[in-house]
Order: sequence, then structure tokens, then C-alpha cells
Amino acid sequence: MEVDAPTLVPGDLLLLSEGDRLSADARLIDGSVEVDVSPLTGESQPVVRSATRSRSASSPLESDDLVFSGTLVTAGEAESVVYTTGMGTQLGRIAALTQRVRGETSPLQRQVNGLSVLQLGNFAFGHPSRITARVRMGKGEVVDIEREVELGGPLHSKGVLILSGFLGARYAAERPLSLSASLVFEQSYGGVEGDSASSAELYALLSAISGLPIRQSLAVTGSVNQHGQVQAIGGVNEKIEGFFDVCRARGLTGEQGVLILASNVKYLMLREDVVSAVEQGRFHVYPVETVDEGIEVLTGTPAGERDAAGKYPEGSVNGLVEARLAALTEKQARFGRTFQEGGPE
Repeated sequence: MEVDAPTLVPGDLLLLSEGDRLSADARLIDGSVEVDVSPLTGESQPVVRSATRSRSASSPLESDDLVFSGTLVTAGEAESVVYTTGMGTQLGRIAALTQRVRGETSPLQRQVNGLSVLQLGNFAFGHPSRITARVRMGKGEVVDIEREVELGGPLHSKGVLILSGFLGARYAAERPLSLSASLVFEQSYGGVEGDSASSAELYALLSAISGLPIRQSLAVTGSVNQHGQVQAIGGVNEKIEGFFDVCRARGLTGEQGVLILASNVKYLMLREDVVSAVEQGRFHVYPVETVDEGIEVLTGTPAGERDAAGKYPEGSVNGLVEARLAALTEKQARFGRTFQEGGPE
């Protein structure tokens, strides 16, 4: 009697021949076969399995008379008896192990694609830059690395200082802001001026503090004020078109796009190919008015608003940021008490 592969149970007889892919682990009782075991071992060379060859092995995969689910018979014929199916097979155990591995956020997912404009004579074009942030315990300062090495102009430095005001007022109005953060344009070898990247820098900071990853298919432009409102910037057409060109060169996926201030939308004069891609859903322009709207698009996590008790929802972006900053404040207070009492023994 023949049975469908999903209904196999231990004890069923399997007749194996060239081209068969096994759906259960089985023991050979007659004949021999060559089997491609690369799904389990990564080895491309087929191995011989025979009912007449049985020796002790350190693992089932090395047993001469066993064949396994997911492998392919490349030559020969044999009879076998099923001894385990489903998640009990060697392939099932590997699958179970991979499900237990907790995926960690890559540092590359905590950067933001900022957009700037490069001017060459009368020609201007948009250029994406990687903006990263690092946070640690400190005294409330946000270090502008570009300024420290004299690559950042005064307007850019002003935009970075505004971020400190926003963080302190929103998350630490009644407690010390026990945070030290650093911001940098990665692999930037020229000067940086203007505040049009300040919203991107703030998103990078919020990602670093909260631990939430940023969608790397998106880019950001826009200034921000101390109240978290995104402000209009210049060169928005060139910035969108520049990022679009990069995405098109790498292949449009329907996930790429640019965040801009909502009030900039009515002034857009984009190329026809960009407009066509947006209309087809292959590229996106996201208008936002506040940092909260932008961070929701970038992380896929609700920003969260304070409830009647003044608390942000648990798991929201603002809730995670406030909790992390509160934890840093408590740790700093403990260190302060320790040293006031004479330090650790």
C-alpha cells in the first residue's frame, strides 16, 4: 500500500530509488544507495548507505545504514524502515535549533541614511550619508564629532545642540539627563554644514537609546526643533532624486523611500522617472510633520503618547527611550553614592 509522505509513521516501509527525496529518517534493511546529504552536512559529495554495512558511529549522520529526511537518492535501490518523522528527524532538529537562536540587531541597523546636496559649479545632486550614534552613561552632552575635528560648521553644530534640548525636555524634565552620546557622518572626509540632517541625527539617537533597528531602505532629510517638529529644508528635489538613483542602481524593491517634511510636498518638482516609480509603488515619499511620525515609519514601532499618569506605553519608542534614560540615571546615582561613601572595598 502506498501512503502520502506527510502520513508516514515509524515502521512504514520505504522503497528507495534514484531521484527520491526522503521525507523521514529510515534504516536500510536491503540494498544500497548513494545519497546527497548536503542539506544536513554541507558536503557536496554523495555518500554510500548500505543495509550490509553497519558500524558504530559517533553520530547518526555517520551511520552506514541510515538515511535522512531532506536528502536525495542519487543512485541505487534499497528498502528501508521509517524510524522517525517530523521534528524528530535530523533535519527537524536542525530547524528547531535555528528557531531558538535569537536574532540580534546588527550595528548597521542602528544607522540612518541622511541626505545632503553636493554642488559642483551649476550642477547640484543629492548624496546619501551614513549617520551613526553611540550612547553611554554621562552628563547630558551630545558630542558632535564633526565639530570636534573641525569638519562641522556652526549651523550643523547648532542643530546637534538642539537635540540635547529635545532629549532633556521630553525624557528628563524632572531628573538628570545621565546620557553621553556621539554623532558622526561615517566616512565623511569634507566639511558638513547646515541643519537639514538634524532630524536624521535625532532618529539615530532614538534608535541607539531604545535599541530599535532602523529600516535601511529609507533615507531622511529635514531639520528639527526642540519641540520635535520637523522643519522645511532646501534641495529636497535633488535629495530625493539622488537617493532614488542609488536605489535604482541596486534594484528597486518597493521598500525604498525618503522621509521629508509634509510642507515640502507641494513644492516638489521631481523627474518623471521618480514620479512614475512612486505612482507604481516601487519608491515612496513619506511626508511627516513630527519626529514621532518619522520614527514610527523608520522603526515600524508606535512612538507612543503619555497617558493620564504621564507614562508612555510599554514597548513604544518613547517608552523604551525614557526607560533606558531612567536606568542610566539610577546607575549614575548608585555610582555617586558608592564614591561618596568611600568607594568599593
